[in-house]
Amino acid sequence: MPTLEEITEEVLQLAAKEFHVPREQLSPDDDIFEALQIESIEGLDLLSYIDTHFGIELPDYEVQSATSFRSLSARIKSRL
Repeated sequence: MPTLEEITEEVLQLAAKEFHVPREQLSPDDDIFEALQIESIEGLDLLSYIDTHFGIELPDYEVQSATSFRSLSARIKSRL
């Protein structure tokens, strides 16, 4: 099973790629919506990318209520 740090790095790379943000501009403790400059509807896109990438199903409120990439990664880890 991947560690929280490994999952967080995967989430950061995925978010950077999908939202065209340089990976080095993103940090594990950044607020997801502020760092990616996205709105709630785009958060659902991120959820879709995460579900596909990790082969899990996160409820939409998991992304909406996550305060950072690290906290989102912890939610992903709990479902792997």
